[in-house]
Amino acid sequence: MIHDYLIAGHRIQVEGERLVQAVDALTGFIPFKVMADGEPLCHFVESTTEAPLFETVLYTNEIDGIVSHFGRYNNGFLFVMLPPEGEALELWLDKNKQVASFKGNYNLRLLRFACWIAYGVVTVPFKTVAIHTSTIVCEGKAILFLGESGTGKSTHTRLWHENIQGTVLLNDDSPILRIIDGEPWIYGSPWSGKTPCYKNESYPLAACVRLSQAPFNKIERLNVAQGYGALHPSCPPDFAYSDELYDYISGILSSLLSAVPVYHLACLPDADAAYLSHDTIFGVCGK
Repeated sequence: MIHDYLIAGHRIQVEGERLVQAVDALTGFIPFKVMADGEPLCHFVESTTEAPLFETVLYTNEIDGIVSHFGRYNNGFLFVMLPPEGEALELWLDKNKQVASFKGNYNLRLLRFACWIAYGVVTVPFKTVAIHTSTIVCEGKAILFLGESGTGKSTHTRLWHENIQGTVLLNDDSPILRIIDGEPWIYGSPWSGKTPCYKNESYPLAACVRLSQAPFNKIERLNVAQGYGALHPSCPPDFAYSDELYDYISGILSSLLSAVPVYHLACLPDADAAYLSHDTIFGVCGK
């Protein structure tokens, strides 16, 4: 059994009955399913062999009791998720990033995140990276709203939607940035956090806005170094500990910074904040 998915222009082929059925059960993947056509960038396969062992663990984190380890084995990258109960989900990618092998626990929450990691490792050499943002589309262009969890990214995109005519949500957690001929494009993805918004659409990027809460509304454009600092925390944290992967991410961010402005918006959760960011980016009053 084989199914193909086209995500941000990259074709991924999923193979193996149990893995195909599990990925099919991930709602976010449905809009990205396509007919098989040509050689895929990577094969996601259901492995029948033992997973390799870590040579080096590069990054470890814990979320809701799920412990994840990311690192290297002798022939590529290895990612292991350990839930509080049940067996682990193991993922490993060969050095050429042409095969991603999955084994173990296909719990949908675990599998969704493992697919995100696999897709990220496979596509980052092709100037592609998932960005932790809430993303809206206005006047045919995408705007990324960045910030730590709880900063108000989803609130600010909701305020745009409620107050700026023609604004729609593209993705609320992990859209995909891809540099094409030097220009940044934003794609919807199968990963959208707690808000189910899975759109197989793409738009040129107009701007990035890093948010912080404040008792006032104020926006300023950041210089290149400040812009890099604003963008970097929203890239996959695991990848920052691999020189190979981080070099790719640095190149992607450099291309973005040379093409579009990055702002910092200190704001209240009100309509005036939405008008301020909109009018700064587009130069037209949204009221």
